[in-house]
Amino acid sequence: MLRRAAKAAVQRCASTAKLVVTASFATSASRFSARNKKEDNADRLEDRVNYNDKLSFSDVPDPEHMNYKRVTANDLEHERHPPRKVKMLVRDFIEDSLYHPHYGYFSKHATIFTAVEPLDFPSIKNMSAFEAEVAERYADYGVDGEGPGKQIWHTPTELFKPWFGRALARCLVSEYLLKYFPYEDFVIYEIGAGNGTLALDMLDYIREEYPDVYERTRYNIIEISENLANLQRQKLESVHPCVTMHNKSIFRWDTREPAPCYFVAMEVIDNFAHDMIRYDLRTLEPYQGLVTIDKNGDFSTYYTKVTDPLISSFLELRRYLNHPPPVHRLLKLSPAFRTFYVNLPFAPNLSLPEFIPTRLLTLLRTLRRHFPRHRLLLSDFSSLPDTIPGINAPVVQTRYQNTTVPCTTFLVKQGYFDIFFPTNFENLRDMYEHILAQPLPLADLEQQVPRFTPLSTVASPLAEGNSFFSSYHPKNRRPPVDGITSSSGLPVGERKSAVYSHAEFMKTYADLNKTRLRSGENPLLETYQNVKFLF
Repeated sequence: MLRRAAKAAVQRCASTAKLVVTASFATSASRFSARNKKEDNADRLEDRVNYNDKLSFSDVPDPEHMNYKRVTANDLEHERHPPRKVKMLVRDFIEDSLYHPHYGYFSKHATIFTAVEPLDFPSIKNMSAFEAEVAERYADYGVDGEGPGKQIWHTPTELFKPWFGRALARCLVSEYLLKYFPYEDFVIYEIGAGNGTLALDMLDYIREEYPDVYERTRYNIIEISENLANLQRQKLESVHPCVTMHNKSIFRWDTREPAPCYFVAMEVIDNFAHDMIRYDLRTLEPYQGLVTIDKNGDFSTYYTKVTDPLISSFLELRRYLNHPPPVHRLLKLSPAFRTFYVNLPFAPNLSLPEFIPTRLLTLLRTLRRHFPRHRLLLSDFSSLPDTIPGINAPVVQTRYQNTTVPCTTFLVKQGYFDIFFPTNFENLRDMYEHILAQPLPLADLEQQVPRFTPLSTVASPLAEGNSFFSSYHPKNRRPPVDGITSSSGLPVGERKSAVYSHAEFMKTYADLNKTRLRSGENPLLETYQNVKFLF
């Protein structure tokens, strides 16, 4: 029965008909749901897929839905099945769908593409032959049967192993040798380590090329999935004893790392849950989106004034950084024009849905609080095709009979669909640098224990001395940390992060001869043009 329901849902996702977003404060859509009916004198669930794709100007939230219990993804962790008769923020619905320990996508259904043997790039004729080789290795996973297929997806780490991991290792080692060796340990934290391939390739490279650095290496993996954490242990701990596993969510990290460290996040933040907001086009007031799930498992959405602290803080930060909301400038400039516009026939009263990266903001705050001397190396998608309607909207997709099928809504059966977002890297850089420049809360400062190393100075007011003769501060440098000098011995502060395209980063750190094809083409530079790095 589940297979028939999955088939119906996927076929509906693949159709050319698009889900129309209602113009009122309430919308609804349903997927993968069941309704009771009598058959042969026995109760039985009927497979059905319902959609509300009718444009409506009179929809109001169902009073019954308004009275549902408000829950979060954390509240649902111990449930064995998807919830009924509840409501939650959009970010909690997405997080529950992707990461729930019993029915989440990454916990039960996702499989990371892994090549048993690395590709022999110099022997491959051209890009067409490269793509055929990758397709053939996908085919080795077998043919899907009825119902949801194997949820297989690949990453550059797996596709270009070991050369991708070695490029990242070369980047981090060069920074470490310049700034901290031999006075500090080489401390690395990786979140979302997948199969453990990136950690393996990086540590193999460091052990082979820089044995003195390897002796001082401490590699920590923070992994939310128990299955993937066990896989990483099997692959890494016997080969590299310097690896330590932490099977927990980064959003629940509560241990302070006082030492300088490097924080690696490859293809992770695209699956961070987002909130959905829309603006009242008459007042430009933002409204937060909530998802309701009724007794049949049907989904609906409705909007209320923003009350969530995380959404509020994100919007406040965006205003401070002068990142404009996605509303037409004429609507922002003229209240009279807004009144005229919303009174036009068939005009919507809300803006298009916008998906805002609230969980990403939580990550940046975690780094600031618990890893005060970290350096972030992050990479992910900067743009995506086949997104659902909306601003900064995600791709929602599944695999069915060996074909990837995109959908037109995020209101899909929990656990069977990947939901991933693009990232505006320029906005991310601004948010990140602003958060790092903020002072820690007084309670955190009082708990800090002084840490003395050969790179520390006994004269504390270095930051003040830096500006004694001049108030000039380089725009590409962070404010100096009191008592900590740079690699030059001067209190000039760390270099700010910069955004690089995938090709720019790889041209700087990768051994491109290893991935060059016989035709001279290089898939390491050409296959991820919608990916960027922050470092």
